[in-house]
Amino acid sequence: MKRQVTMEEISDGKLYTSNDLVKADCGDCEGCHACCTGMGSSIVLDPLDIVWICRGTGAAFETLLAGKIELNVVDGIILPNLKMAGAEDGCGFLTEEGRCGIHPFRPGICRLFPLGRYYEENGFRYFLQVHECQKENRAKVKVKKWLDTPDLKKYETYIARWHGLLIQLQEFIAAHPESAKAVSMDVLQRFYLTPYRTEEFYSEFFQRMDEAKKAYC
Repeated sequence: MKRQVTMEEISDGKLYTSNDLVKADCGDCEGCHACCTGMGSSIVLDPLDIVWICRGTGAAFETLLAGKIELNVVDGIILPNLKMAGAEDGCGFLTEEGRCGIHPFRPGICRLFPLGRYYEENGFRYFLQVHECQKENRAKVKVKKWLDTPDLKKYETYIARWHGLLIQLQEFIAAHPESAKAVSMDVLQRFYLTPYRTEEFYSEFFQRMDEAKKAYC
């Protein structure tokens, strides 16, 4: 999701790699779940997020769309996001105790917070969002430890390539606006609704991505 802000407005002015230390550790968020409420449609889910959540909950994507996940247009393409609801306008996976009910298999944006990604020509680096987390006096932690993501290098490659594909699809839609709905439906079917047959998600995803690029890029 594109943000119409400058890095000076939202960050500490530094860019980090996965091996750097950053003041992001909020002490297990004890007594706080502010980042799980009032987020609108901003917690956009990539295909691996859906695989994690579906396998972790045992629910199909279509079932999740009936409650805890919804679809919205993101920079011209229809994509899923975590749905906010209830008196607190909170994530549907938030427990009554104010804790994440899917923490072991939470989405990438949730793993990242309060960090963000700054995309560059050959990938991305991380930055610290200085106005987002309400916890004060956060401790330093190595970025890769904070992300708590298996096969981090593969994951980072996947995220960069997924981001690149979305940019290319957006450019295709800008040049062929009449195809916007068809492209979105294809993205949902190809990357979200069609189950991944193997445990090695990345190889199957990259195969699907190559097929999509042949069709649109």
